[in-house]
Amino acid sequence: MPPPVSPDIVTRLRAAGCVFAEDEARLLVTAAQTPLDLVAMVDRRASGEPLEHVLGYVDFAGLRIRVDPGVFVPRGRTELLVRQAASVAPPRAVVLDLCCGSGAVGVAVVAALDQAELYAADVDPLAVRCARRTVVPAGGQVYEGDLYDALPEALRGRIDVLVANAPYVPTQEIGLLPPEARVHEARAALDGGRDGLDVLRRIAAGAPQWMAPGGHLLVETSEQQARETVEAFSRSGLVPRVVRCDEHDATVVIGAMPWRR
Repeated sequence: MPPPVSPDIVTRLRAAGCVFAEDEARLLVTAAQTPLDLVAMVDRRASGEPLEHVLGYVDFAGLRIRVDPGVFVPRGRTELLVRQAASVAPPRAVVLDLCCGSGAVGVAVVAALDQAELYAADVDPLAVRCARRTVVPAGGQVYEGDLYDALPEALRGRIDVLVANAPYVPTQEIGLLPPEARVHEARAALDGGRDGLDVLRRIAAGAPQWMAPGGHLLVETSEQQARETVEAFSRSGLVPRVVRCDEHDATVVIGAMPWRR
């Protein structure tokens, strides 16, 4: 039986703009170890900190993923990226999660597979520390560095599934994001440059050097950016296609590596 929730907590969260105040209050009460913990957690949430950072986790693709303060919180729409990645993975796939953040995408992909190898990388030391707490227990490895610079040479030409939920918000639109993201998540996890595609272009350009023949690169982007993302994939020699889910406003571009280079 869930613990009782004080109406005062619900009132305070609702006054702070929490649309689902009752549900959030219940989660906070359940997660708090002591009454003092609960007070501190309610204070943090009422001040605008993301609920996932306050709780220390997010439920994503059927898994509970640790999310430390300052680390990008995986969104529900990104589950489309996970499903598509799992659908193209061969047996005993080698999976790489670039711009991994908490490691949620890579861990969710390999959870849907049998005997997959998992590697992840991020440029943010805070994200790397967080990801290691999830990826390493899942049998994977996490590297710190700028995209492919982080990877060991032994991975070159071996990656079957390269998945990336890279930043794709145009720089000029960062100020329009909700404060939960704008203030509490790393800028590097959000800012994709002038048109939002700077990082995605770099990922596409470098992917063929690291992917196995017949492998796939999958990235999340916006519906408006899909055409230019497809063009970037084509320039890199990948065969692209777009998968769209209107229900969750999710867009994934998938690029297949030819069997012969």
